[in-house]
Amino acid sequence: MILDQFFEQIENQWSAKLPFVAYRKPNTSELKAMLQDDTQLHTISDFTENGFVFAPFDSREEAFLIPLKQSEVLSVTYDHYDFSDPVIEIQNIPSEENKNQQVDKLAHISRVEQGIEAINKDNFSKVVLSRRENIQNVDADPVIIFNRLLQNYPTAFVYVWYHPKVGLWLGATPETLLNLRGSQLQTMALAGTQAFEGETDVVWKEKEKEEQQIVTDFIVECLQTSVGSRQSTVGIENSAIKSSEASNDNIKVVGPKTVKAGNLLHLLTEISMNLKSESGNLKSIIEALHPTPAVCGFPKEKAKAYILKNEGYPREFYSGFLGELHLKETITRNTNRRNVENNAYRVEKSISNLYVNLRCMQIRNQNILIYVGGGITKDSNPEAEWEETVHKSKIIKSVL
Repeated sequence: MILDQFFEQIENQWSAKLPFVAYRKPNTSELKAMLQDDTQLHTISDFTENGFVFAPFDSREEAFLIPLKQSEVLSVTYDHYDFSDPVIEIQNIPSEENKNQQVDKLAHISRVEQGIEAINKDNFSKVVLSRRENIQNVDADPVIIFNRLLQNYPTAFVYVWYHPKVGLWLGATPETLLNLRGSQLQTMALAGTQAFEGETDVVWKEKEKEEQQIVTDFIVECLQTSVGSRQSTVGIENSAIKSSEASNDNIKVVGPKTVKAGNLLHLLTEISMNLKSESGNLKSIIEALHPTPAVCGFPKEKAKAYILKNEGYPREFYSGFLGELHLKETITRNTNRRNVENNAYRVEKSISNLYVNLRCMQIRNQNILIYVGGGITKDSNPEAEWEETVHKSKIIKSVL
């Protein structure tokens, strides 16, 4: 299959109002899609299903599946690909944004101030508060926007997801919820944000370092509880921030380090472990991890309850998760192609690659809804928190 045919089939699926997902994993050149052959809405029951999962922020709500067995699977190598038409022919977006931005700013600053007040009352130590921007009267082609995301964000998980009974979402997220390949589990703690100004060797404030450590500690504790692992810590130094490496036979923690995502910098800690069996208990691990303090807060249940009551709008799938669920991968242990017994060394493993749904947008009728947020601690500055959401919104707006 060539790239033109890939996009043509996606356009046809969209025109026919049939469910589909198209995506590219971070730092890869493979573009994949699953085209469902009917409009039935499939839900997740226990995370043993096979296909592509799309899950909301609130785990009490249903997660949806594009099932592998009822979908045509496409795969093609992606390189730079230009559409002849512009993404959106509209000149009024800047003035409309300016008209509403001051209202949004005052509302978000007030929301952050209330969050800090709740933290100081010892309700929780961190809460993630977000907002939603609404760009109105836009005639947008999702396939063109998806292509622009692919071009602009090669290190992110880029996707377009559609179901006629749920809606249309696109995004370019830098954050992994988990990767499971056989019995090898990898995840990350991603928190702390500052604008990228040409250098990645930067100094982080205590607020960002504290925020990142909360996320790391939470994830490690969740994995320890889920699978009974333990860990030890050895301190090292890396760049302008303190790092640590913790490991034993089952769990390893490396970081934090500074990473670039679009026009932003974040603190990243890598966490990996070996499950006792290849199947593992993916459902219990997901339930323990999601939502992480990076998108919710800590303690999780208190912060989540505060968000649902006070944030002022439904997040839906923003800060939920999405990705491949129990797909099959064939691994060749003997790479000598001349060996006629090579097939005996082929092993089939189950892989799951799930990502947190950040830097995303929803297209609803002729409106584009953009979702952005940030972590709030006792040391947060409300004005700075507003500016952080402005920087994050620019990532998505750049494709408009």
